[in-house]
Amino acid sequence: MPSYAFLHKQFVPLEEAKIGVMTHALHYGTAIFEGIRGNWNSLKQQVYLFRLKEHYQRLLRGCCLLRINLPYTADELCQITIELVRKCAFKEDIYIRPLAYKSSQALGVRLHDLEDDFLVFATPWGRYLDTDKCRCTISSWRRPEANVIPPQAKITGLYINNAFAKTEAMAKGFDEAIMLAPDGHISEGSGENIFLVIDGKLVTPASYNSILIGITRDTVIKLAQNELGVETIERPIDRSELYTAQECFLTGTAAHITPVAEIDHYQIGDGKAGKITAKLKKIYAEVIKGNHQKYQSWCTAVYKK
Repeated sequence: MPSYAFLHKQFVPLEEAKIGVMTHALHYGTAIFEGIRGNWNSLKQQVYLFRLKEHYQRLLRGCCLLRINLPYTADELCQITIELVRKCAFKEDIYIRPLAYKSSQALGVRLHDLEDDFLVFATPWGRYLDTDKCRCTISSWRRPEANVIPPQAKITGLYINNAFAKTEAMAKGFDEAIMLAPDGHISEGSGENIFLVIDGKLVTPASYNSILIGITRDTVIKLAQNELGVETIERPIDRSELYTAQECFLTGTAAHITPVAEIDHYQIGDGKAGKITAKLKKIYAEVIKGNHQKYQSWCTAVYKK
């Protein structure tokens, strides 16, 4: 089925969506991106976009950092995205990639005195981590300090750091990397936040541990408290705590909730998805498909009935 993109303020077939070779963002990483999931519910014959507005609110905060001025509000960006997905007419799980970027056909390192633009496209996409039990390793590549590149924004140029870590992990035979903050505490995966289960509570790195404040991370914290009565503690985590945790899992828009079975050849728990992880994974799967009435406000239905 053909897909479409919104580019230069119009919808065009995806294969026709092109930018110039001198585009500033291509050369210097001067862009902000988001990843948004559209989850197909076959019983309701509906695609639900998960926490759509929150993604665009984060994108606009990132735009402030990069001095990108878009002529759209978060609500307008949501509407563009709904129209795009409706036009694509997919009946499967999809991934949506918005990009706010420095669009000037100009060279030279800077953020000022440049034109800005926005694009978004949608494409079918299944599991990001193609495994039910992830095997991880601590990466030799560390996350940058906040005064090097702010980790709270999804700046395209920053993600070469994550790419180094991911490829290193896979070259060593693992599924994913876990990166350390500059001070040596645990930060996050190459594309996910990380949670441990210690003494019946969730433990996750704090905002000052060079992490992206993930929307799925926030979702898990709320679901754990509301549905399971499980508290989440946000604090620095030592590397050794990974190896002795009862459970571990990764969270992200692309990865959903992915159990971690092994880290650096240390088995986590019994090497299977732990009880809390499994419960959260089951609840989350219902929530994102629009099947949980309590969290219906997080789901934006695309197709008109």
